[in-house]
Amino acid sequence: MPRPVWGGAISFGLVTIPIKMLPATEDRSIRFRQVHTADMGQIRYKKICEIDGQEVSAAEISKGYELPSGDTIQITDQELDDIPLPTAKAIDIVTFVSADTIDQIRIGDGYYLAADGPVAAKPYVLLRKALERSEKVAVAKMAFHGRERLGLLRVVEDAILIHMMRWPDEIRDPAQLAPEAIDLDEQEIEGALALMETMSAEALPPELHDEYRESLEQVIAAKVEGRRPEMPEREEAPTGQVVDLMAALTASMEQAKERRGEPATVHEMAKPKKKTAAKKAPAKKAAGKKRKSA
Repeated sequence: MPRPVWGGAISFGLVTIPIKMLPATEDRSIRFRQVHTADMGQIRYKKICEIDGQEVSAAEISKGYELPSGDTIQITDQELDDIPLPTAKAIDIVTFVSADTIDQIRIGDGYYLAADGPVAAKPYVLLRKALERSEKVAVAKMAFHGRERLGLLRVVEDAILIHMMRWPDEIRDPAQLAPEAIDLDEQEIEGALALMETMSAEALPPELHDEYRESLEQVIAAKVEGRRPEMPEREEAPTGQVVDLMAALTASMEQAKERRGEPATVHEMAKPKKKTAAKKAPAKKAAGKKRKSA
């Protein structure tokens, strides 16, 4: 098991549950070092004091806060530990809500909460069962990594998981990213829905895996063995040109069915619908009349 990254207690009304917080995920990325190309010597970074120009060891480094005047004051780890905040050592549950009321963009990294000692076992299981039966999630406040955070507690099998949550003012407004108003044919929307249905599954496919990492491992292995790595056929990058949406949807449906081993017979999707054509015609004539009167 990974090492705990935080220790404290869950505050559930007047019930206190001592817990340890452990990472729920792990980074499996392949790491590279920066090296000198000429001799493969590793490049290291030195921490230099800008006043005396001397290299500083980790033991000599502390936190500092720069004031508007330009002066800097030191903030010690002890002062941060003693911060007058109720959530400094507690995960303080403030409310319970339905999971579907929380925007997914606000949910961050997850950590397992483990009961810390025999005394914590019963209230821990009590909270877990209450969350299960209510089909709700708990929203809590806590101090973590030098700031107060929102957390979302939910049940995963027999454990309680907490997700760090972003505050509302940390979410950027996407309004400027939306494209201008676009006219879509109802047939195109239904085609997209049909493609989604073909590609849908009851759960995440178990065969999903990190193909980039596997390819990178093959490149590294080939370099070690002194041979050239095998180069797969590359797919052509999208050109950005306007495409026939219905043709693209039809081809995508055929491709999706072939991958599932189903017969690729989806040509009927390209047939126009009478109701859609009837609705569209009056709208175009009305627009034309408005232009003439203008």
